[in-house]
Amino acid sequence: MQDLKASQNSYVSYHPKEYYFPFFSTLAKVTIFHFIAIYQVHDLVPLEKQPGVISLLAGKPNPTTFPITSFTFTARSPTDPSIEVPYTITGPALQQALQYGDSVGFPQLLDWLIGLQENFHGRKKGEGWKLSVGCGSQDLLYKAFQMLVNDGDSVLMESPVYAGIIPIFKALHCNLVEINTDADGISAESLHEIMNSWPENEPKPRVLYTVPYGCNPTGTTTTTERRIEVLKIARTHNLLILEDDPYYYLYFGSRPRPPSYFTLETQLGGTVGNVLRFDTFSKILSSGVRIGTVSGPEPIVRKIDMLTTISTLQAASLSQAVVYSLLSSWGYKGFYKHTEYVSQFYRAKRDIFETAMRKHLSGLVEWVTPEAGMFIWFKLCLPPTANGDDGDSEALIRTKAFENGVLALPGTVFLPNGNKSVYVRASFSLLEENEIDEALGRLAEVIRKEQLA
Repeated sequence: MQDLKASQNSYVSYHPKEYYFPFFSTLAKVTIFHFIAIYQVHDLVPLEKQPGVISLLAGKPNPTTFPITSFTFTARSPTDPSIEVPYTITGPALQQALQYGDSVGFPQLLDWLIGLQENFHGRKKGEGWKLSVGCGSQDLLYKAFQMLVNDGDSVLMESPVYAGIIPIFKALHCNLVEINTDADGISAESLHEIMNSWPENEPKPRVLYTVPYGCNPTGTTTTTERRIEVLKIARTHNLLILEDDPYYYLYFGSRPRPPSYFTLETQLGGTVGNVLRFDTFSKILSSGVRIGTVSGPEPIVRKIDMLTTISTLQAASLSQAVVYSLLSSWGYKGFYKHTEYVSQFYRAKRDIFETAMRKHLSGLVEWVTPEAGMFIWFKLCLPPTANGDDGDSEALIRTKAFENGVLALPGTVFLPNGNKSVYVRASFSLLEENEIDEALGRLAEVIRKEQLA
């Protein structure tokens, strides 16, 4: 864990709730009127626990009808992965795991996760931020976009970008404004130029989407210097940074770990509240438990909570119980030890993949060594086209490489506006060394044939 200080001062200044009203979509602005009845019910639920109260309130099923009487699983020790430790969920904990719960997450899990943000990001309670649990970070991202973006809005995003968010914005008919990236991550210069030259007669973008660690697809980790510059620009232009960080705990670079935007807000001083952070346990505990979190300005997270209340209701109770059983037994030091093990596992995978790249693809592709995540982004060295550009990987990867028995993703998939790309994304997370060697050997054959064509 990093030795972080949330601020040089004991007091952190944060934006008042009125600051965020211009950020909200039309949907977010009208939901408050439609949610009054729901919240009137939710406000009464805690009163059920008062001694002497007989509740006729909740529409919950009777737990005596549930057939599950205990839940036992084993997990590897974070300090010694060769040891398997048994866990059993029973009694009141099992009743909670099998029943409806709070839309924002189990109270005890929320407390642990808030402590995690303090331990890893230096953020403390009372700084104007809130944390909620969702069905994975993708669920929370989707809800955030619904609450922050109107049909036809302009949205800033790094390019290349995580392909999973493009359809969400396309469905909202957004104007996708691409911010350039390079080996140091998102370009502050590109962001500055776009915002400073924005047409006066058009509404400025309100949100910037970025994956700062081990970005999918490029594998790049944005440097501290870049993050500081980007955050300063966000403050100047009243932008909300959507910090999607699924690979935060998969950092294995030789350089010191850059602080998150969520951390930098307090380290830079000034008023905080321009970062909405998304975390997930998919890469470090299980992708199937579907547990993620959103941390950020309380007025925005409350809007996301409202959407959860009428859509998914909550993250799965049983998943939350399993995750909490693990985390509470490990503690923050044990959790950190586990993430160290995971990150070093992927570092070894990266090293094996790069060794095979140097063996088979030297002179055929160009790449930058990733310092986090599970992807390598490489450029095909193809003959210039008739138009003088670098070419396009689409046909070579989708058709020719597949016909030769290897699958990867062409770069155009990750460009918000679907432009041509000579780049390719490859994942090194699952394959064994012999499979990697064979796959890259097959890819090399295809590229050589294309160079000679």
